[in-house]
Amino acid sequence: MQIIKTVTELRSVLKSQASIAFVPTMGNLHAGHIHLVTRAKQHAECVVVSIFVNPLQFGANEDLASYPRTLEADCEKLKAAGASIVFTPAVAEIY
Repeated sequence: MQIIKTVTELRSVLKSQASIAFVPTMGNLHAGHIHLVTRAKQHAECVVVSIFVNPLQFGANEDLASYPRTLEADCEKLKAAGASIVFTPAVAEIY
């Protein structure tokens, strides 16, 4: 399983893939996320899971800083589930 942090690298790696499934997340993965990865594997050779805590999804009174960030544990779960790529961009990479 590859961990990719930039859009440029992700595009480069995906060029050679015949079929791709994408599972977008904000991390702190649970069984539902893993089920989506399992289903995605049934439909595509390459399964990309994004882990991006999007600051725009938080309102003025919601605490972005306290959202759980469990990247290491998430990657362990995704590897066991058979994800091909974990895309973990920084906010500056996306916006």
